[in-house]
Order: sequence, then C-alpha cells, then structure tokens
Amino acid sequence: MTYCVGLKLTRGLMFLSDTRTNAGVDNVSRFRKQFTWSVPGERALVLMTAGNLATTQAVVSLLEERTKAPSERRPSILELPTMFQIARHVGETLKEVIRSNAMSGQWADSSFNSTLILGGQVRGMEPRMFLIYPEGNFIEASDDTPYFQIGETKYGRPILVRAYDPDMAIEDAAKLLLVSFDSTIKANLSVGLPLDMQVIEKDALRLGPNKRIEGDDPYYQTISNGWGDALKRAFDSLPPFTF
Repeated sequence: MTYCVGLKLTRGLMFLSDTRTNAGVDNVSRFRKQFTWSVPGERALVLMTAGNLATTQAVVSLLEERTKAPSERRPSILELPTMFQIARHVGETLKEVIRSNAMSGQWADSSFNSTLILGGQVRGMEPRMFLIYPEGNFIEASDDTPYFQIGETKYGRPILVRAYDPDMAIEDAAKLLLVSFDSTIKANLSVGLPLDMQVIEKDALRLGPNKRIEGDDPYYQTISNGWGDALKRAFDSLPPFTF
C-alpha cells in the first residue's frame, strides 16, 4: 500500500509521499513514489504514484526516456505547452502500460492498476494539479477539491478536512501533511517512513524546497508526539457529556 497527498495552496503546490511497499507481511520494501522534472525558468513538475509497482515504474521510465532519447522526445512532458496536455500524456502513458502488461481480457480493472497525482506549473500559466486514474482520464484540483490523496487515504483525511486552509503558509502546510501521515502510519502498517516532501512555489518555475524525512527526524518526532498530546489536552478540556 502507500499514501500520497498533493495540496493546492495560494502560495503553490505541496507534495508528500511515503516509501513503503509490501507484498505480504514478510516482504516489505522501500521504493520512491515521488518523481520530479524541471526546466528552471520554464516549468516544474511532480508526479506521485500508488498501485502496482511494476506499472508505476514503467510509466516513470517511459516519461523519463521521452525527455532524453532523441527518437522518443515527442511528446515529452518537458515540451508539451500546458499542464492539461501533460496530464493527458501521462494518462495515456499509464493506460498504455496497463494494456501492454495485462493478460488477455484484462484492462484497467486488472491487478496492474495504478493511480497518479501530477502537479506543476508551466511558464505563463497558473499551477495545476491532477488526479489521474488507471483508465487514463483525470480530474483537476479546484477550490472545491483543493487536495488529492491516493493509496491508504482514510486515516489521514480527517486531519486535512479539519485543518486545511488554502492561504496557510508553506511551513504550516508541511505540519498539516506530517500530522496526516503520522495518523496514517500509526493506523496502518502498509504505510511507512521515510517520507519525501516537495514544494513548488507559485511562479518560481523551478523545484522548491524538498526533504526526505526519516523516522529519527527530530521535527517529525516532535510532530508525532506533540499532536497526540495536544489532542488529549483538548479532549480533557471539553465539558463532560450529560445524559
């Protein structure tokens, strides 16, 4: 399993993903699920993946190859003119990989499923973020749906619903994401550290601050221990329920 979140903020886009994959309790591994591309001053892109590991690695490899090999450069996510066209190309690539690997009669509902979050900004346009489905279609983040989750979403979602504010500072958004992930990690063993965080600041047109957060990271430990204590204090301060 996995857990990835993309936030759309007034100040830009934020992404956080875990690195745990498992094929049973005795086969747990670490794989990066967040990938980036950038042409400084022109565009910055982040892709996060959930689902079948072979599928997601094939998608990322194809996208990467098409940015480098001369015979494969078109279409390339580093040359397509809009985020919409990039999302459509990534969706088509995902669908292509699923088809090529699925057995006869199996399509996007097979065991080769993967779901992606794509976000970024192209020069002259606003930052945009998309949730891409195994069928290759996608939806875009908006004021009504300002963040996307993929993977094991249910444990971290209540945190986002209660505390998300589009105008929050990048530093506060990082805290929010870490609390959401800590809640998920504590509730589900299929999600685990380290975590990969990436920021794309609006109109910077380059990849912003990024960090790999290990289990012994002092700030993560402060978040992990502190928000639980704060929740208990808030609970204890509530008046007793009366029947």
